[in-house]
Parts: sequence; C-alpha cells; structure tokens
Amino acid sequence: MASAVERTDDLVREYLIYRGFTSTLKHLDSEIKADKEKGFRVDKIIDQLQHLIQSYDLTGLKEYWTYLDRRLFSRLEDVYRPTVNKLRTSLYRFYIIHTVQMKNPEKTQEFFLKQVLELQAQPEWRDWFALPFIPAPEQNPSFSPYFSRQWADTFLVSLHNFLSVLFQSSPQPVLLSFDSEVQRITSVQEESEQLRQQLFALHGESRLKKDEEMVHHKLPPYVQHMDRLGDTELDLVSSQRNVNMTTPSRNFFSTFLPQGRRTPGKMAPGPQSSPTQASLGRKDPAATAQSAKAKDPPSAKDLKMPTVSTVTVDLATGHSRQRRHHDHEKERKELLSKLPPQSSEKKNDSDPDTQTEALPDQTDSTNQTRVCDVGGASVEQPFIKLSQEEYIEHHSSIMHCRVDCSGRRVASLDVDGVVKVWAFNPIMQTKATIMSKSPLLSLEWAAKPNRLLLLGSGVGTVKLYDTDAKKSLYEMTIDDIHPRILSLACSPSGTSFVCSAAAPAAQSGVVMEGEAQVSAPVSGQLLLWDTKTVKQQLQFALEPGPVAINCTAFNHNGNLLVTGAADGMIRLFDMQRYESALSWKAHDGEVYSVEFSYDENTVFSIGEDGKFVQWNIHRCGVKQSEYSLSQDAVGPFVLSGYSGYKQVQVPRGRLFAFDSEGQHVLTCSSNGGNIYRLNKADAGLESVLSLGGHKAPVVTVDWCSAMDCGTCLTASMDGKIKLSTLLAQKP
Repeated sequence: MASAVERTDDLVREYLIYRGFTSTLKHLDSEIKADKEKGFRVDKIIDQLQHLIQSYDLTGLKEYWTYLDRRLFSRLEDVYRPTVNKLRTSLYRFYIIHTVQMKNPEKTQEFFLKQVLELQAQPEWRDWFALPFIPAPEQNPSFSPYFSRQWADTFLVSLHNFLSVLFQSSPQPVLLSFDSEVQRITSVQEESEQLRQQLFALHGESRLKKDEEMVHHKLPPYVQHMDRLGDTELDLVSSQRNVNMTTPSRNFFSTFLPQGRRTPGKMAPGPQSSPTQASLGRKDPAATAQSAKAKDPPSAKDLKMPTVSTVTVDLATGHSRQRRHHDHEKERKELLSKLPPQSSEKKNDSDPDTQTEALPDQTDSTNQTRVCDVGGASVEQPFIKLSQEEYIEHHSSIMHCRVDCSGRRVASLDVDGVVKVWAFNPIMQTKATIMSKSPLLSLEWAAKPNRLLLLGSGVGTVKLYDTDAKKSLYEMTIDDIHPRILSLACSPSGTSFVCSAAAPAAQSGVVMEGEAQVSAPVSGQLLLWDTKTVKQQLQFALEPGPVAINCTAFNHNGNLLVTGAADGMIRLFDMQRYESALSWKAHDGEVYSVEFSYDENTVFSIGEDGKFVQWNIHRCGVKQSEYSLSQDAVGPFVLSGYSGYKQVQVPRGRLFAFDSEGQHVLTCSSNGGNIYRLNKADAGLESVLSLGGHKAPVVTVDWCSAMDCGTCLTASMDGKIKLSTLLAQKP
C-alpha cells in the first residue's frame, strides 16, 4: 500500500503541475511533509517512534501514539483492543529500558512521575515502580528479559507486522487500485509469455517428429540423405560445369556453403555419372562408356582425355568422400536427436556455438526445482529461482552494486565513474544517472533517509546526492594527501558515516596485462564524519601504521565497526568509545571483503589468499571456520578478449552476501553467482544453487531480503547486472 500511495502522490503532483494549480501543489507538499502517517510507510512510523525514544521526548511519544490510536486503532473491532494495549505497554517499557541502558536515571524517574496516575491502576505495571531503585536491574530476574536484544527485536517486529496488516486490511480509495491492476496485468503478461514458449516448444517437437517420419518412412531408402547439397553433389556439379576449366562455378557454390562442406583442392575432369549413382557411390562402366561416347569434345587439341590412372584416382576419391559424407550425416542426426525440441526448427540455420550456449540455461532452469537425495531421503532445495532480469544501462565493468535498505532501489557504479540509480519493482527502470567530472571509486546508501547516496571520488571528496531530487546536496573535501575514497559505510542511525581514504597508487581498479602491480600496502586513514553538520568528527588510530582500509561494515545498531585492510589485518572498533577493540592478522595479502554474521558473534572475510574465513570476535584471531574459494570468487578478475587483450580488475565491491537468516551465502563466479549453505569447516561449503546468466566474470554481489522474496544482484565485467528473484522454501 505504501508504494501505491507514493506513486499516487507523484501522479497527483504531475497532474497539478499540468493544470497549473501551483497553490494546491504547495499545500499538498506541506501536508505531505507534516503527514504523521508517513504515507502508510510502516518503517517510517517505526523510525519516528525510535527517534522520539532516543531523544527522550516522552511528551512527543505519547502524543504520537495517541494520534495513531485516534486515527488508526479506533477503527478496529473491540477484539483487537487488548492487542493495542499490549503494544502501548511494550512501547513504554521500551522507553524505560532505553533510559536505563543509557544511564539516564533522571528520565527514568520523570517517566514514573508523569505516568503514575495512568499506570498505578494497571497490574502489569505494579512491579515496575521499583525499577529506578534497583542498582542493577539488568541482572534482576524480573527485568532481565526486557534488557535482551531478543525482546527488543520481537517487540519491533510485532509492531511492524501489526501496522502492516492494519494498512493492508483497511479500506482504500479507488484511486489506489491502479497498483493492483498494474501487477495483475504484469502477471497476465508473464503467464501469456510462458504459454507462448510452451506452445512454441510443442510445435517444434511435433514438427521434428513429422520430419523424422517423412524421412524414414515415406521416402525411398536410396534418397533419404538428399536433404541438402553435400560434397558428392557438389563434385558432380563442378565436374559437369568445369569441362573447359574456364568457368569458376565451384567458387559460386562455396560462397554459400559453410567451410566444413567445401572440398579442398581442384576437381580433375573425369567421367560423369547419374545423381543417384553419385549419391550412393556406384560406378557403372557401361553407363560411363555411353556417356563418354555421347560426349562430343569441342576440339581434340583443346581437351586432353584423362588417362586410366586419373579415372582410378577419381573413383577412389569419390568413395572416400562418400564415406565421409555418410559419417557426417550419421553424426548430424545423432546431434539433432540430442538437442531440445525448441531448437529443432532452427537446426539448419543456427550456429553450433549458439546451440551449445543454450544448454547451460536449460540446466539452470532444471536445477531450480531439483530434489537432491541425501542418505536415501529426498531434500528440497532451500531456494527456487523465480525469475532473472538483466540491467544493461552500463557500458563498462561494474565496481559496486548495492540495494538500499528498503529493497526498492539499486545504485551501481562502473569503472568509467557512471552511477545508475534504478528500480526493479514493478518494472525495471532508471531513476537517475550521475556523471561526475572526477572519477568515482565507491558508493553507499544512507540509512536515514534512504533516498540519499554517498559517492566517494578519486580526488579526495565525498558527495551527498539526493536520488529523488536528482541533485548534489553537499560535497565534502576529505584529504588531499589521501585522495582515493576506497570505502564508505553509513551508521544505521544515519547520523554519521565512516570514510576510508588512501594515498595514490599505480594499481587501479582495472589494469591491462603487462602493467606493474604494487604489492606493498599503501598509506591510508579512516575518518568519521557527521552527516548533519557535514564535519569531520575524528580520525581512527590504525595500528600498526597508517594503511589503506579496503572494506568496512557496521553491526545492526552501529556500536561496532569491522574493517579489512591492505596489510591483511582485520580491525574491530568500538563506536561508543571510538577506539580499536581488537585487531588480528587475517589473510596473506589484502582483505577484500568483510561482514558481520547474522548473530554478530563472528565476522566473515575474504582475502587475496583465496580463503573465506569465519572469525570469533570474542576470542581475538581465532578461526571458527575456514573455506577455500576459487579465483573466480575472490579475484583479481580476468576478462580475456581478442588478439591477446586481457583486462584485470581488483575487487572493490562486496564479494559475498548473506540471506535473511545468515545460513546461506552468495559469492561470485565466472558466469554468475553461487549460493552455498554454511557448514562447519570440516564439511566445507555445500553448493545449493547456481544463478548463472553471465558471459563475463562476476565481480560484486548483493542480497536483499527486505521484500517477501529475496533479491540477488550479480554484476559482471561486461557491464551487465542480473537481478534474480528467489523464493525461500521453509522446511
């Protein structure tokens, strides 16, 4: 419903501008900005409640909940009133727990003083009035469950689901029904396309059976191979029209025949035979003599009669060619019998390479519903690939490709510095194109609001870009000594972002074969910037020595930051104290990509040594699991071309991504993305699904689970981005 409301607002704005109702448009924009329902966006409502709690605005929190109760909850039936009361109680408890965790006892006492008249008569609040006087409430058996992360997540998810169901079930105006109509039309078109493909396949299969029946049952056996002009027929025509050796008729036929059907060498003039005899390899001496007598040579001086040895050579050559012809026909029929029915109609005019390339796609589609046998029991695969779309607006290799937190838009950056912001639901379309004068090296979506995009350049600047207004809001100068912005990470709260800047290096994102590569780590620095004041807050201490940070990632609440550097070190920073908490040697060579696990007790990393390692952050430098990956998944990525041309790209974007439950991981490969199930180190990575679809190495991936169906992004060196929609099969 939220997406339909947003699109309807855009259509209304367009209509008002078209009609010239500028004053009405201004009133509409002001009303939308002050909209407390946030356009029926549940995530926006949750963010507003969390913002009021974090700012200790108890009055604003009560007023906002009262508005929601009057505007939304009052329309519900009486049976849902206990649920609304429980959510309100949990919201107040969430506020109190936050004040205790932030060690702000004044706000805790203020809550009970203001709410004592309202809460003292409620039995569920009777024990909570003792909370301000307990020294360590998080250790008290009565209150310890409320201080756990599990309770907070459960409350937020419950509130989110309740509001979502409420918005979906509430009556909608007729104007919003166009969104469902668009989705219905799209589904009907997809179903029509599938039926057309099935009809095409059945038609091709029936035609193939009909052709085989006509060839093998209706035609005489001695002419069943006369479906094309072969080598023997070509020799016959050439010998007939090459009598005077002046008319180059053989070149005429060889122009229209493939290379494999041409007969090498010149054909010596010899005795003629009938087409039937030629096709069967028969030689009738009587017929040969009669044809020789009937042939009246133009002049005995101009034409020399062939000798007996020449005729013998022609006979032997004819028999050998006839054997090759029959062998070729046999192999050809075997090949056509193995091909899928869809390609039977085009078997004479299609390229063998094209037919060979079509086989992997068929294999991928078969693997989607494959059932694997494990120990005699059938186990369904955890994911089914519903669809795969392709974004082709880029014209060079992709460096970064990221989905925003809402799962609605994608930002992709290629090596030419062109950024594309595009949407894929309900249709794939480009929303904005960003072309910068300076080269761009990194990008990151801002957490709040999610329409903002951070762009890091190669000249020491970071640009804050508004994708809705399609304009640059700010341009921050980071450092002239370290101009290359290698990595950007925005805090989940949206108030700050981390920027990794590195010194210039000879090695760039894409290098050609023969160029020198710098193996020593370059100098760099890690900075923290405030997004509201647009000022630098501090510079992190990198020990040992200043080194370039290749990758950065926050945990769910922004209290921890993990980084992977060019010296092979992983560093874990405490973002409350702004200091390094842990650091250890992780890989031989550079660390290319690093992420927190689902439970945030471990960290995963991929390095230049080709290892995919899981580290325990509670025990510094201890490996929990280690897996080996091929160069196709780690890099540097190589794309070969004609005349020895070779393009090598150093990894810059995300090399792996997890699903919503953290049990499966998506990695790069030479022709697409591979999904593995995470097992223990001794069991290794268990391959689950191969997405495929690419003709060039995939250099970065992303996996978004914000929507009902998981969306996997795989971007390759030829500028193509595949968007695969997966359906998770729950056991």
